[in-house]
Formats: sequence, C-alpha cells, structure tokens
Amino acid sequence: MDDNDYMGIALEEARAAAQAGDVPVGAVVVIDGNVIGLGRNRRETNADPTAHAEVLALREAATALGHWRVEGTLYVTQEPCPMCAGALVNARVARLVFGCPNPKAGAVVTLYQIVTDPRLNHRMAVTGGVRADECAGELRRFFSELRRGPVYEPTDRSE
Repeated sequence: MDDNDYMGIALEEARAAAQAGDVPVGAVVVIDGNVIGLGRNRRETNADPTAHAEVLALREAATALGHWRVEGTLYVTQEPCPMCAGALVNARVARLVFGCPNPKAGAVVTLYQIVTDPRLNHRMAVTGGVRADECAGELRRFFSELRRGPVYEPTDRSE
C-alpha cells in the first residue's frame, strides 16, 4: 500500500464522521505497513473539544503499542490544527501525510509550522496534498449541507 491507499482509509473515516454529524476529518496511524490507529472527528458525538481525528488515532495507536511513542506515519485528510500538531510532536510521529490545507487553523504549513519548528524537541517529515481535491471536497460538501439547514416541509393546511 502507498500514501494514496492509506489516505483512502482516512477518507473513509472522514465520511463516517460526516454521517454522524461531525466535521469530516479522518486519520490513520501506520507503522511498518500496519494500520494501528484509526480516528475520525467526534467532537459533536462525544461532546469533547479534544476529540479530533488525529488525537483519537494517536490514542488508539498508543494503546495498541503499549506506550506513548507513536513513531510511525499519521495520515489525515486535512492539515492539523495547533492542538493536533502539538500532539503529533509529543507522540514523536516520524512522518505526517495530509490531504488538503486548513486555511483557518493549519499548523503545519498554512498558518504555523509546529511540526517542523526547530525550537521544539521533535520534528517530522511532512507530505501534503495527497488526494487533496477529494479531501477538500468532503469538507465543502459537509459545510454546504450544513449551511443549507434542515429541509423545510410545509404542514398540510388542506382542512
């Protein structure tokens, strides 16, 4: 499997998040070709502001490994926010692969460069733009539907 294949798994997680009413972001942790952590946004589902896809995937991976160092590759459909970028650094992730940029909160290349900042104790390799159009499309579709709101159905007044 390659970056496109693993991003496909992350996209499946993103779609599942959207189905549950959460922003469609999905993440996958891979070590030595094995998927050891999956995550999707669950902020709405869990009523938890920290339930971002990346954090949940890291938690699952750390549990599977039995320690907090998750020295593999994390695939995520959208560029991580500052909280998630910090979690990646703290987990000692070796490589980050993301789909589309995050113009409002991107902390990898767009607004900040947390995961490559030489002032921090850990840095990682970064590959951006993997299946970017597909990843961005999921977000556009979700927010377009959200803005549209519930469908108006007039009541029957034929009495």
